Amino acid sequence: MFKKTDTNSKILINGSFLCCRLTGIERYAYEITMRLDKLSKPEEIAIIVPNNTANLPAFSNLKLIRHRKNIKSHLYWQMITLHWFLITHRQYIILEFGNTVLPFAPGIVFLHDIYREFFPEDFTGFRNNFFRLYYRWQYRLITKRVVKLITVSFFSRSQIAENFGVNPEKISVIYNSWEHFKSIQSDNSVFNAFPVLKEGNFYFTLGSLSKRKNIKWIVDYAVKHSGDIFVISGVEMPTTNTKSKALIPKNIIFTGYLNDSHIKYLMEKCKALIMPSYYEGFGIPPLEALCCGAQIIISNTASLPEIYGNTAHYIDPFDTNVDLDEILKQPVDPPGEILKKYSYDTSARQVYSIIQETVK
Repeated sequence: MFKKTDTNSKILINGSFLCCRLTGIERYAYEITMRLDKLSKPEEIAIIVPNNTANLPAFSNLKLIRHRKNIKSHLYWQMITLHWFLITHRQYIILEFGNTVLPFAPGIVFLHDIYREFFPEDFTGFRNNFFRLYYRWQYRLITKRVVKLITVSFFSRSQIAENFGVNPEKISVIYNSWEHFKSIQSDNSVFNAFPVLKEGNFYFTLGSLSKRKNIKWIVDYAVKHSGDIFVISGVEMPTTNTKSKALIPKNIIFTGYLNDSHIKYLMEKCKALIMPSYYEGFGIPPLEALCCGAQIIISNTASLPEIYGNTAHYIDPFDTNVDLDEILKQPVDPPGEILKKYSYDTSARQVYSIIQETVK
């Protein structure tokens, strides 16, 4: 079923994130893994990937195990293929970045947030409800079975502890970061596709099909402020109560998927980044925007005030009776201390410390 390998490794990273587009959790997993490769001794840590993983990074110290099975479904890979590998290779403790624990092979698990526990109304249709129930089951397994539990904010730690009766002292908080954006070269060709855009004449939002990203706030606000331009990347059409594209105001531009170079340029040139999410375990895009010199307008809920403090302008994600131009006139702190605080290097060292404690 798998390629035989000799290794002294005790920790095994689930490398299926290397088969995904690097956003959110996948980006976090990639950045921490690459730093663990530098921190660890040769073959101290292993990483297992599906056979059809393309564009594998070159590891210096991690022991690479390429499974003979391809990944077709992440759920099947997780619960069947990877699970069986761990059952038959008991020397390994799994390191899982993606909110999932294996019932018969618990290990070190990141639980980024418990969104699906609080907003059942956000999930419609059989598939969405199936995954909501699946992850709610996972939340309970994680909080009862894991060897080490890690999350990405004190907000998430508090919610996990309160809802599942976990001692908060047993939940480590290891933050996300923005430093992947330093190596990205911005690309101004995105303006060629949207000639109406000029430096400083638009608000920018990274969209998502997840309702918690609250693109509806942008739509509702844009209806009231026809003189402002809003650029939303990442989605063709928001998951809102709006029934058709004909009802989307003309001052909203949906770009569809954009690469990081285009996103960075839009962050550099926008009037401000807006993130009206009503639930976030961390929220990376405002950090990326701050490192580009942009102002940020974000929700005053969930983890966001904890993460961004006085560097952000805040809005109520359920109230569009505000004036963004006036909000931007309010003073905020410079981003230097915030950007210094959130570091993948620091986070990777914290993860490595947990690994060393676990395998003693």
